[in-house]
Amino acid sequence: MFPLPQLDASSEEPIYRQLHDFIKSRILSGDLAAGQRIPPTRELAGLLGVNRATIASAYEMLEAEGLIRGHVGRGSFVAGPSAAHGIPWDQRFAEAAPEPRAVPAADAPISFATARPAEDLFPIEQFRQSCEEVIRGADAPSILQLGSPYGYAPLRHWLLEQGRTHSTVRDTDDLLITNGCQQALDLLQRLLTQPGDTVLIEDPIYPGLRNVFTRGDVRAVGVPVEAGGIEVDALARRIEREKPRLLVVTPSFQNPTGATLSRPNRAALLKLARDSGLVVVENDIYGELRYEGEDLPSLKQLDESGDVIQIKSFSKLAFPGLRVGWVTGPRAVIARLAECKQVSDLHSDQLSQAVLLRFAESGRLAAHRRRMIETGAQRLQAVIAACQRYLPAGTRFTRPQGGMNLWVRLPEPLDASDLLPKAQAAGVSYLPGRYFAVSRTEPGSLRLSFAGLPPDRIDAGLAALGRVFHEELQGALAARSAGLAPAIV
Repeated sequence: MFPLPQLDASSEEPIYRQLHDFIKSRILSGDLAAGQRIPPTRELAGLLGVNRATIASAYEMLEAEGLIRGHVGRGSFVAGPSAAHGIPWDQRFAEAAPEPRAVPAADAPISFATARPAEDLFPIEQFRQSCEEVIRGADAPSILQLGSPYGYAPLRHWLLEQGRTHSTVRDTDDLLITNGCQQALDLLQRLLTQPGDTVLIEDPIYPGLRNVFTRGDVRAVGVPVEAGGIEVDALARRIEREKPRLLVVTPSFQNPTGATLSRPNRAALLKLARDSGLVVVENDIYGELRYEGEDLPSLKQLDESGDVIQIKSFSKLAFPGLRVGWVTGPRAVIARLAECKQVSDLHSDQLSQAVLLRFAESGRLAAHRRRMIETGAQRLQAVIAACQRYLPAGTRFTRPQGGMNLWVRLPEPLDASDLLPKAQAAGVSYLPGRYFAVSRTEPGSLRLSFAGLPPDRIDAGLAALGRVFHEELQGALAARSAGLAPAIV
């Protein structure tokens, strides 16, 4: 007899994660024996009264961990814990820390699944020239030596001067270079939070940001994000109720929604933080990718207290593989972050930093940015036009003015997770909204990352998605009219 869990729909832990943890604990404890058959997704969905995609998500995670195995035509069976000989690794991992939620690979000819710049826009010849100039320079031997945990000094000085010019660096600030935005988030989590603390993050949110905090045993509470960015009224309620330690927010072209916070709401957010003593971390990695509309000041620029900590990166503008980002904040914070970084990895790769500095100082970065903005504007227009042209009636989607992503909400009863295999069969991939969920799940939501595709591929991809979605919607509505459709949960 397969045991049924007690699932809590009001919990901030997603239902599929609750189910995954329940089944995993029963396998590791031996309550579910190796070889035991587990119910099919449709059957278990009916027993628990949840969406079938929820069950499938839990099963995917269990199979990825080697705890269950699916057999075509036979179903899924318990594979059991690690072999009796040697260390029981699954049990060790379960005892050590929660696992981050995996995001599927983008395995289709037309992929809207990855938010990154297009390789065809990389100025390879100019980059090669920058590399040669650095290697031939008199500083090459010292660049290849061990360096400071603060980062390559000439690049730090250049970034600080740029920050002063744009009012993101004040006299009380300092700057630390990191291995991209992700390491910056990780170091801030280690420094500014303790296990059991509460951190407010946007919902939906980029999974890498969410996982940094949940991996540190920090309670991540979501604040809804809509077309106008994080909802400030909801933020005020969360601050009052949760007494959080930290707020992490992406005010410009948020990932995954593409939403941008208005200037009045930026000021309101800063006032809420100031009045409550809340530390604000501004994730500003998309801010320079504005294709249309009026530039807005960053939170760091608007902040009168001098306490906002800002993260930026070269990765969304140029060469994400080089992994160069930076944190700007109060000098005392940066000093402690540098200590954390030294313990973690000593320092970031100096050659990458030196090459990026040469790329910037030569004017090549500015020229590349102009091309990225021009091309990004064309791709943004293409994806909005294709959404309007091909997606079913009743579909809602954001209309960002920059960045790399927009957020789609399909009409009920369409489920973006259920539809993904059909989309992939049609040659197109995307990420369902459940991968970005914190505490609220929208089955019909999905992210389209458009920056890496030329307009003709964007149009072809949306045309294929439109056919898949239309066909599924017509079938679902016909079944509902005939009284055959299951209840939508």
